[in-house]
Amino acid sequence: MPSIALHARQHLALTPRLQQAVRLLQLSSLEFQQELREALDTNPFLEYVPPASETGEAAEAAGGAAGIGSAATAAAEAPAVATAGAGESGLDAGMPQDASPYGETSYAESAYGEEGSGYPAELPSPASLRTSSYRGGEDGESDASDWVRVPVSLREQLHEALRLSPLDDLDRVATQVVIEALDDDGYLRQDLADLAEVEGVGDTLDEDRLRVALRVVQTLDRPGIGARSLSECLALQLEAMPHVTPHRELALQIVSQHLERLARREHGELQRQLGCDGASLQAAIALVRRLDPKPGNHYGRADGGYVIPDVIVRQVRGKWVVSVNPAIEPRARIHKLYAEMFARSDQTSRSPLAQQLQEARWLIRNAHKRCETILRVGECIVARQKAFFQYGEIALRPMLLRDVADELGLHESTVSRATGNKYMATPRGIFEFKRFFPRELETRTGGTCSAAAVRALIKEMIDAEDPRDPLSDVVLTQELEKQGVQVARRTVTKYRQMMKLPAAEMRRQI
Repeated sequence: MPSIALHARQHLALTPRLQQAVRLLQLSSLEFQQELREALDTNPFLEYVPPASETGEAAEAAGGAAGIGSAATAAAEAPAVATAGAGESGLDAGMPQDASPYGETSYAESAYGEEGSGYPAELPSPASLRTSSYRGGEDGESDASDWVRVPVSLREQLHEALRLSPLDDLDRVATQVVIEALDDDGYLRQDLADLAEVEGVGDTLDEDRLRVALRVVQTLDRPGIGARSLSECLALQLEAMPHVTPHRELALQIVSQHLERLARREHGELQRQLGCDGASLQAAIALVRRLDPKPGNHYGRADGGYVIPDVIVRQVRGKWVVSVNPAIEPRARIHKLYAEMFARSDQTSRSPLAQQLQEARWLIRNAHKRCETILRVGECIVARQKAFFQYGEIALRPMLLRDVADELGLHESTVSRATGNKYMATPRGIFEFKRFFPRELETRTGGTCSAAAVRALIKEMIDAEDPRDPLSDVVLTQELEKQGVQVARRTVTKYRQMMKLPAAEMRRQI
C-alpha cells in the first residue's frame, strides 16, 4: 500500500554567498576583473574606486577647468561622505569600505562628474556607453576602442590582396574558397576534390580551377602561404628567393627530396645522395634553417601574450616579501549615498533593491577574501620554496596541495582553486602557482627530490654534452643514477619531451 511518511535527515548545502566565494576564488585575474566590471555596470549600490594616481589627475583637471563647479563640489564632499561610519546608517556594519586587507591605508576617493551619479569622472556611466554619442554620434566623439590596433588575420590580408588581382568572377570565387579553407598556420590541409563540393558555389568549380586558384593564393602575400605540406612550404620560400642566392638549388633539392634525412641529421648520406662537398651542404642546410615552417603565424596575433600576475615577489633586505598585485585588487565599494537613501526609504528586505544591496555586500566581502586567500597561499609557497628563488628550478622541493592546506588551515580544494590559473611575478620570471608543486621522486640514499629538479638536471646535461656525441636517454638515466636519482629510461624520455628537447640522433651535429 502506498503511504506518505516524513523523514528528517541532515546534509550540507552551500549558501549563495559561499557559492559566490568559491566561484570568485577559482577565476583567473582577467576573469575576476571582468566579473567585477559587470557587477559595477549592473548594480547601482557599487561604485568604482580609482587608484590614487587617477584620482590626483582627475582632481587637477577639475580644479583647473572652468564652469564645472558641481564636479569640484562633489569631489570636495566625497571624502566627507566616505569617512562617515557604516554604523551611522546600519547598513555596512563590520564590512571594510575603504581599507584593504593587505596593509594599505585606504582606497583613494573619486571625483564625480555628476552630483549623485555614482560614477567617477574618468569613466562614462553604463548608460552613456550605450548612447550613440559615446560611440561616435552626432557630436563627433569617438569610442576609445576605435583607436585600438586590431591585428589583421591571415584571411583578411589575403582577401585584401585578392582585390588587386585581375581575375574573372569565377576564378575570384575559387580563390576565395581556397583562402577560407586555409588553417591558421597558412597550410591547406583539405583536398581540392573536397573543396570542389563546397555548397553555395554551384557546379562550376573543379579541381583544375581550384589548382589554379591555389597557385594564385600562394603568390598573394608571404611565400609559403597555401602550402599543402612542409616540403612544399619550404620550397615555395626558396623559389621566391633570387636565382643568384648561393646554394639555393641545393637547398631546393634537400627540402623537396631529402627532408626526412635532414631531420634525422644524416649529413653523410645527404652528401652522398646530392654529390656535393661538406661546405656546400652545410651552407644549404643553413639556408633551409632560416626558412619559416609556419608562415601563417605572422598574422592575426597581438604584439605579445600577456599574463597578469596575482602576486608579486620581491627581495627586501635579504627576505622574500609577497604582495598582491595592485592591478587586480577589487576597486569597488558600497555607494554610501545610495545605501543611505535606501535605508531612509520604505523598501522591504525582499525588494529587488534590497537584494542588490545584499549582493553588493557579498561581492565586496568575497572579493577581498579572494585576494587574502591568494596572498596567504602565495606566502606559504614562497616560504616553502625559498631555495628556488635563490638557486633556480633545480632547487625546487616536492610539495603537495595538502601541505599548504594543513599549514594554512584550509581545505585542499580551496588551495586547489587558489592555485589554478594564478600567477606569481618573481625576479626569475612569471610562474604559475602550480609550477611550485612538483611531484616527489625517490633517491638512492632514501631521500626525495622533485620532478622539476630532475628535469633541470637533464637540461643541464644536454646543454653540456658534446654536439658530435649527444647523450641518449639511456646514458642520461645512467648519469642521473650516478647522482643518486633513480628514474626509469621512459621517465627520462617523458621529461625530455616535456621540455621539447629532440632525441639524441636529432641533436647530433656533424
